[in-house]
Amino acid sequence: MSLQGVHIDDTLQFVEELIEIMEREIKRLKRSRIPLVKVCWNSRRGPEFTWEREDSFKKKYPHLFTNRTS
Repeated sequence: MSLQGVHIDDTLQFVEELIEIMEREIKRLKRSRIPLVKVCWNSRRGPEFTWEREDSFKKKYPHLFTNRTS
């Protein structure tokens, strides 16, 4: 088994890594709209996909949004 690309933290736990943002979507509620991003993660079980709030995701990973064209 290749360990290339596997990251382990100080407590020897596997660290899930963001691979890429796959899609964007706007969730429409009665009086508001919530921008979401579909994210692909590298986990120990293989690639996983989750929907995350774009605003909180920008705070954690601002470098992913620097070259975004509106």
